[in-house]
Amino acid sequence: MSIKDATVERFKNICKQRHITFNELANLSGVTPSTVYSMIDPRRRDVSLLTVKKLTDGLDMELKDFFNSVEFRNLDQEIF
Repeated sequence: MSIKDATVERFKNICKQRHITFNELANLSGVTPSTVYSMIDPRRRDVSLLTVKKLTDGLDMELKDFFNSVEFRNLDQEIF
């Protein structure tokens, strides 16, 4: 799994656990819903670390807790 896919999966899982939609995540985080939907679009390759930080802030979650999850274990190498 790529880092982008892992990031998207992590946010999907958190939203599911907290029973919030992507629109609610955007509102909590002070970003536009299009920013969140753009991030989950499989055609987009990159996710901004600033966006991840804003989203985790909106979830009242530290970055270390966001990245300390099963989704980020055994990632594929990003250099090809």
